[in-house]
Amino acid sequence: MFSKILIANRGEIAVRIIKTCRRMGIKTVQVYSEADAGSLAVEMADEAVLIGPAPAAQSYLLADKIVEAVRQTGAEAVHPGFGFLSENAGFARRLREEGIAFIGPNPEAIEAMGDKISSKKLAAEAGVSTVPGHMGLIETPEEAVRIANQIGYPIMIKASAGGGGKGIRVAHSDADMAEGFAAVKAEALNAFGDDRVFLEKFIIDPRHIEIQVLGDKHGHVVHLFERECSIQRRNQKVIEEAPSPLLDEATRAAMGAQAVALAQAVNYDSAGTVEFVAGQDKSFYFLEMNTRLQVEHPVTELITGVDLVEQMIRSAWGEKLAFEQKDLKIDGWAIESRIYAEDPYRGFLPSIGRLVRYEQPEEGEQDGYVVRNDSGVREGDEISMFYDPMIAKLCAWGETREAAVAGMARALEDTHLSGLGHNVPFLAAVMDQERFRSGRLSTSYIKDEFPDGFHGLKPTQDQERILIAAAMAMHEIIAEQDGDPSDRTDWIVMIDKTPHGVGLSYDADEAMILTLTGGGDIRLSEIDWRPGLAQFKAELDGEAFTAEVRRVADGFDIRHRAAKARVRVLRPQVAELYARLPEKAVADTSKLVLSPMPGLVVSIPVVVGQAVKTGETVAIIEAMKMQNILKAERDGVVKAVGAKDGDPVAADDVLVEFG
Repeated sequence: MFSKILIANRGEIAVRIIKTCRRMGIKTVQVYSEADAGSLAVEMADEAVLIGPAPAAQSYLLADKIVEAVRQTGAEAVHPGFGFLSENAGFARRLREEGIAFIGPNPEAIEAMGDKISSKKLAAEAGVSTVPGHMGLIETPEEAVRIANQIGYPIMIKASAGGGGKGIRVAHSDADMAEGFAAVKAEALNAFGDDRVFLEKFIIDPRHIEIQVLGDKHGHVVHLFERECSIQRRNQKVIEEAPSPLLDEATRAAMGAQAVALAQAVNYDSAGTVEFVAGQDKSFYFLEMNTRLQVEHPVTELITGVDLVEQMIRSAWGEKLAFEQKDLKIDGWAIESRIYAEDPYRGFLPSIGRLVRYEQPEEGEQDGYVVRNDSGVREGDEISMFYDPMIAKLCAWGETREAAVAGMARALEDTHLSGLGHNVPFLAAVMDQERFRSGRLSTSYIKDEFPDGFHGLKPTQDQERILIAAAMAMHEIIAEQDGDPSDRTDWIVMIDKTPHGVGLSYDADEAMILTLTGGGDIRLSEIDWRPGLAQFKAELDGEAFTAEVRRVADGFDIRHRAAKARVRVLRPQVAELYARLPEKAVADTSKLVLSPMPGLVVSIPVVVGQAVKTGETVAIIEAMKMQNILKAERDGVVKAVGAKDGDPVAADDVLVEFG
């Protein structure tokens, strides 16, 4: 077995690989950019080598730097993780020529399946069902429009070398096609160094289901069942689960057989994923093959008990698979939520900065579920604009889907982050939705359920009780600490502007008994909070919960899952005055186009004095390797332009002002 492996990646996947290597007794070398000098992966690895500045093109994408680090440290193999050089056939071939093992598939398999155009042709030859489309190269927007009309809208525009949700647009018209084609080519060239683009029919109300395959160098290939990845935003997976609530045994077997046949056709010899788009009627079509480890691999590991990183290492060493297809079985259900540094209340825009607080849920077996949290950052670390804004992959396993969903909801409650925007409230909202709990998924789920964006959810009756109980308990704890306890037993708890009458008493076990006007009694016990803590933990009528809390001048800001509110504990006469306070006026920004995120200005194609129509592009901002097109929301004349091409901008910087 290898004695030392170099990890040519960063963040949570680097940490994930290090953990398996430690268990196998293999030493690790972590390469890093200047931005990652203080990272968790660098701290955990046995050795670390600086390979360049922060931009990936000057560090993690430089094969010469990786090979030099291998030679410098005496590593015998390279694990590329996902992204960066993981699907670069030239890199895999270079390592083979240098006598360095590549922990991934052979370069010929990468070459055959990594290119989306050639892979679809190979899939068709192997008898795998494929989506109608145009696999030839397309050079101009005009040509793309002509072909699109032959296929019929809607159409997916995809970068041939794409991945990770980048280099993808859906066009519903000729105008969408012309603009989207140019944008995808630009994104593809920037992210992958390859601007080839192809078109394929967009399946209405589709589901995204993928099959995990695993091969060795002796011709054996198995599949480890499926993952459902339909909860997506901007073609980026957000929530994944295994198995899929859509599939029956016959469909599962058919998809698995096609995935294995395709892998065998290219002599696949590592972990890989065959992705399918599926109809609600269980029809399915080949999308692409990812010739690497997937971000969402933990859910497969949780339901099969197979460590995919370990199997990749063993395959690269030359070992035969230690199991056959008949030995693999699905055990329970697993769900993964991708926690990103992005602000769901601002259209999910990237939110870079320092992670001031990061409290993670306890891993391992809990009350009816199991928690796993793959994270590459710690409290105090910075989320950089140079890389994907992922903070963690939070996973929950349960014996049933219902148990896994409930476990995920509780694990999200126990996650607290501050210092930057994050999507935990949004993930919690999905867990609480009846549609998600019923398994009625599609790739349009987020657009369907949150058509006007995410603004949180209104508290349910149970959540109102949690907000009331938490506020009352914190109010009493603070009064006791300040030496000013009150013998008052009647209070008004204001949830935003809504008053709730509350009677306060204690039982023989010193648990709080709250009598709600028109709502009966609730019992609050096992309180775990003191002033300064950001999480309030307790049991409400015997059910454990966690709420995120912050003390403010006249009360508390409390969030439970996707419901948040300003909560005040008031004497009845004071509550009457609060109800009469006027609402604070909101600043008028209707004539301003603001930068929605920190990033770089790609272009501002308007000038002072220009008349602009609704829907016209007024700025393009690049952040987290994605181009964001900003359009005019109304007709107007440009009064001022606040930035120029190439300028760095912060969130809310004024880009264009209309007169």
